[in-house]
Amino acid sequence: MEANKNVSAEKASKDGEHLKTLVIGSGPAGLSAALYAARADLEPLVLSGQEFGGQVSITHIVENYPGFPEGIGGPELVQLFQKQAERFGARVVFDTAIKVDFSKKPYKVETYNGEYTADTIIIATGASPRNLQIPGEKKFTGKGVSYCGTCDGFFFKDKNIVVVGGGDSAMEEGSFLTRFANKVTVIHRRDELRASAIMEKRAFDNPKMEFIWDTVVESVNGNGVVESLHLKNVKNGEESDFETEGIFIFIGHVPNTDIFQGQLELSKEGYIEANKFMETSVPGVFAAGEVADPNFRQVISSSGMGASAAIQATRYLENQE
Repeated sequence: MEANKNVSAEKASKDGEHLKTLVIGSGPAGLSAALYAARADLEPLVLSGQEFGGQVSITHIVENYPGFPEGIGGPELVQLFQKQAERFGARVVFDTAIKVDFSKKPYKVETYNGEYTADTIIIATGASPRNLQIPGEKKFTGKGVSYCGTCDGFFFKDKNIVVVGGGDSAMEEGSFLTRFANKVTVIHRRDELRASAIMEKRAFDNPKMEFIWDTVVESVNGNGVVESLHLKNVKNGEESDFETEGIFIFIGHVPNTDIFQGQLELSKEGYIEANKFMETSVPGVFAAGEVADPNFRQVISSSGMGASAAIQATRYLENQE
């Protein structure tokens, strides 16, 4: 990010500042919402959260976002999103929402550095992939460890890779990865899958997919890139090393909705319930991106939801007037 575009929380956060639109989250959904809100003269302020840019900011290269036929680095794409939103008057504050009150208007949001009130709120806090929390996992993220087959599958063309998980997403992504990989080995801690019957049949019928049962990954190892995994059989305790060129982890996502518990209607999985207009259970509060999307989880779908949320926020304010 350009130095002159960075706005410190201390400088930009005015305790008690009132806004037309406050965007919580700075991934593709949040920054797209900020762009559309800014163009509608809503003067939006974006709370970056602890990870500016969301998950795409740690993606080495994005090859499926329209307009970039050669692909673009995740961090660079986020910078462009930010620059375009700020061009029309959006402000990005490097701060995190820690508490909200949607029980009365104007809505209140507390952060580490202050407090805001707003007529409309756009929530774009995203969802985080569940981690195995093992040695080497974080170190090799983007260097052979991935949480998105659609994003990174192409980079593993003709390679032998591993998928960890046993649910529908693991089988769906595993099957997708066989388009590129030479072999996909599924490692699952149980002796049967949790996936639906149809997804299980597809996986079992795929000649490129193999299975290692009753096993967990203890560590990810390599020299610069992933080269092997240390495995442990949960039934007999036997340990072994397994050579692989990549590991895709699909053990679920956790929506970042803790601060919205009791404030908004959430699904049983914790995602914000929003209709096709991005409207939540509270009028004037909208949700966009992975925080309300357990299905697609793509940069382009999140961006579209962010734009839609901002358009609806604009209409909401017009109707209020």
